[in-house]
Amino acid sequence: MQSPIVPLNPGYNFPPKSPHFPGKSPRLPPKSNLGRSRMASPFCRLRVNSKIGDITSLSSSSDGGFPTLSEYVGQGGANVGDDLVVLFGHLEYACKKIAALVASPYNTSLGEHSGIAGGGAGASGRDKPKPLDIVSNEIILSSLRNSGKVAVMASEEDDAPIWLNDDGPFVVVTDPLDGSRNIDASIPTGTIFGIYNRLVEADHLPTEEKAMLNSLQSGSRLVASGYVLYSSATILCTSFGSGTHAFTLDHSTGDFVLTHPSIKIPPRGQIYSVNDARYFDWPEGLRRYIDTVRQGKGKNPKKYSARYICSLVADFHRTLLYGGVTMNPRDHLRLVYEANPLSFLVEQAGGRGSDGTIRILSIQPVKLHQRLPLFLGSLEDMEELETYGDVQQKVNPGYEV
Repeated sequence: MQSPIVPLNPGYNFPPKSPHFPGKSPRLPPKSNLGRSRMASPFCRLRVNSKIGDITSLSSSSDGGFPTLSEYVGQGGANVGDDLVVLFGHLEYACKKIAALVASPYNTSLGEHSGIAGGGAGASGRDKPKPLDIVSNEIILSSLRNSGKVAVMASEEDDAPIWLNDDGPFVVVTDPLDGSRNIDASIPTGTIFGIYNRLVEADHLPTEEKAMLNSLQSGSRLVASGYVLYSSATILCTSFGSGTHAFTLDHSTGDFVLTHPSIKIPPRGQIYSVNDARYFDWPEGLRRYIDTVRQGKGKNPKKYSARYICSLVADFHRTLLYGGVTMNPRDHLRLVYEANPLSFLVEQAGGRGSDGTIRILSIQPVKLHQRLPLFLGSLEDMEELETYGDVQQKVNPGYEV
């Protein structure tokens, strides 16, 4: 049953009758379509023609609005094949559920009732899980299992990969809820994922062995990757190997709609994102680089500014759009399900992912929860950073790992 629409001020007529705002009654869709019609969507009449892409040529939805994620992967610019379309439909559903969970006023009570305590790190080298991490992990696991398209899921929340389906054509690696410690302060969080083809040549091996081999593929073999940013907007950014594209969740229709097609990271930015509080723990090369660019004495004559959220997905998303460098010089971030998927995205947008010396996607993982320094950003900024040589922080006072 539809709730009646009550005007905020019954004595105020909107729109006002004036030469600049003609007093025409707005056209509403038929009652049967309320809640699903894209006429109600704030995106339906928009067109983007900016540095990050021209949406007009990609409009494929039936009413002339933005194409949805399902339209894009199914019949739009990607044309990725039926199996990947089905998998993305289930990933999309999982991320909508996580977005609702993160935004729920009741998520803070989850830990009290579950008896799960956060903090610290496990013996395997992964962070000790927090309540929302575990729930998010279960949401993704359930969705991937229901898709029937995934052979193996490897997660930050699990000590070992989970074998799901002998016939699944794909392998999914994921950090289900990055930055969950920030939720109570309403700081953005995110989900990161990467997708590989199953190694059919390993099918004859025991389950545990083939699950691990499939999960430790080099990032250069990624079929697709993406992240979902849970913030003022819920944004799913993905690449299938032909550019990087971002879709924004339209709450009026429940669809992710294409808002940032063919993202191109600027060749140079003016922002660096790193924990400046650790400046005196940094190696000499990294200190010299930061000192140089923030004084405007680098190859870019503009003075750089620090912007640091301490949420990897949020810091990376800003860097992808505005340029510059996002970094953690410690052996802290995970190669398999953080560094590889994000490096794939930034390279598809024209940037670079590096451990400070070599390309991330060229590194062969040897452990599921393998850690390394991570530098992501604009191509020219990254090339300049690497010339300083000594940028990896090997001394980590005050950290357990």
